[in-house]
Amino acid sequence: MLAILPGALAPYRRIFSAATALFSLTGLVARLPISMVGLGIVLLAEHETGSYAFAGAVSATALLANAGFAVLQGRLLDRLGQGRVLPALITLWGVGLAAAMLSLTAEWPVWTTYVLAAVAGASLPSVGTCVRARWAHCLKDDPAGLHTAFSFEAVADETVFLLGPIIVTMLATGVHPVVGLGAALAFGLVGTYVFAGLRSTEPPVHPEPAAGTTRPAMPWLAVGPLAVLTFALGVLFGAAEVSTVAFAEEEGRQGAAGFLLAVWALGSLLAGLVSGAVTWRQGPLVRLRWGALGMAATMAPLFLVPTIPAMGLVLLVGGIAISPTLIAAMSLAENVLPPARLTEGMMILQTGVALGLAPGAALAGVVIEESGASAAYLVSFGGGLLALGAALATRVPATVRSHGDEVDSADGVERNLA
Repeated sequence: MLAILPGALAPYRRIFSAATALFSLTGLVARLPISMVGLGIVLLAEHETGSYAFAGAVSATALLANAGFAVLQGRLLDRLGQGRVLPALITLWGVGLAAAMLSLTAEWPVWTTYVLAAVAGASLPSVGTCVRARWAHCLKDDPAGLHTAFSFEAVADETVFLLGPIIVTMLATGVHPVVGLGAALAFGLVGTYVFAGLRSTEPPVHPEPAAGTTRPAMPWLAVGPLAVLTFALGVLFGAAEVSTVAFAEEEGRQGAAGFLLAVWALGSLLAGLVSGAVTWRQGPLVRLRWGALGMAATMAPLFLVPTIPAMGLVLLVGGIAISPTLIAAMSLAENVLPPARLTEGMMILQTGVALGLAPGAALAGVVIEESGASAAYLVSFGGGLLALGAALATRVPATVRSHGDEVDSADGVERNLA
């Protein structure tokens, strides 16, 4: 294994320089609030009011506002540049979140909490999308390197969603909920300001077209189904998280839920690392379809799993399909999107996941109340089937390149899958 490791790490060593390592690392820090704020708001609001319903409503308000303004953010980033837009967004987010925290602790009118949560949600920048846009710019002539970079960023995303909830929960329960959200505030402000200041790797600005010219068309035949796919994966994730918590509680070991979800994320993290180290002969559309098939297949048996140890094993295997599917989706989007709409298009995909989380969790909750936790995993299976259908419906121009080779046309993909 030690002999294999240097060769496996070679693709990562090839893409990382001082400049790329710096923006990737600061981007990881700046992303931590994405996994901390929602839970942190719930912990603080429940601590101050005693109402989980109110806490959940405030958190949902921030989430919906973030999804609603994501595409506009993407357009601004493409037209004005990350160095101008990100500092303004993160400053507005910091003010909104700090004021929302104050509104809860100082017992301001309830409506102010909702308004401030919406402001904070709408202005939270999608730094992960900006990081990927930088990689696409820095490695525009190196498709294989770009695949490795996107694989690494998928691992970074998993790291964020592993560490963020742990940090905010430990601080909220061990010190005070305000401290948990305060940590998210610090990570977001410092990380984003530093990231935005790294101008040497910033993608070029694509200003609004002059009069008489038109913007490049959005390739909806690819982006539309990809947005449905990411929404379906959001449904899958949201339902699986709620179902797993309920499953552990039914088994009399509620504390095991965190372990089970961590094992699931670990499978995805490891798969992302391996995916980035492999030189794939198949293009991203083929990998997307195989990944979506794997997601659906691994969700199918969950409702039959009888014990926590067995559930941990099945979730570990199921996690292996997550990162490769998302990596393929982002790689395909980078291939088909015009440079002037790259950030906007990737933001659509990121928003799809966020929009799917809430209905997935809510639907799973209804099934849990009616039929128990095991049956609720069928909601995740349904999300997997929807993702597979969207992957099969995705079409890309035959002229689009994949890893320097001819891209998969729809017919070529179907032959490869066969």
